[in-house]
Amino acid sequence: MSDLKPILDEIAFWHWWIFAVVLVAAEAVLPGAFFLWMGISAALVGIAVLVAPDLGWEIQWIAFALISVGSVVGWRAYLRKHPTETDEPTLNKRSEGYVGRRLTLSQDFQNGAGRTKVDDTIWNVEDADGTDLTEGTKVQVTAVRDTVLVVRAID
Repeated sequence: MSDLKPILDEIAFWHWWIFAVVLVAAEAVLPGAFFLWMGISAALVGIAVLVAPDLGWEIQWIAFALISVGSVVGWRAYLRKHPTETDEPTLNKRSEGYVGRRLTLSQDFQNGAGRTKVDDTIWNVEDADGTDLTEGTKVQVTAVRDTVLVVRAID
C-alpha cells in the first residue's frame, strides 16, 4: 500500500472533480437550485488539492461544506436583491393576477364575506369595508389575502 500512496496523492484532486461533475449532473435531473453551487464548490476544492496536495481530508471536507453553504446562501441573497425579470410576473401566483380585475358578484354576502365565480373557479370573497354586498353588485379586486379576494364595490 505504501507504493500506492504517492500515486493516490497525485490524483486526489480528481476525486473532487468527478464529484463536481456528478453534482452538476444532479442539478440537471433533480429539482432545486443548489447542486450547481455544490458542484462548483467541489471543483474549487479539487483545485485547492491540486495546488496543495498535502491538505488533509478533514480540511477538504470542511472547505467543501463552507464553500457550498456560502455559495448557496450568497446566490439566494443575490436573487432576492436582483429578481429575474419576466413578462408574466404572476404566472405562478394565480390569485395575484386578479388584483384590479372587475367582477360581478354571483351571491349575496353575509357578514362582509361571500363566494363568487371567477372564470371557472369559485373564490372566497370579502368586502374591504366589511359591508354586505348583494348579488349582481359590480366590484373590483383590490387585494388578495391567502385564498380570499378582497373587493370593493364600484359604481
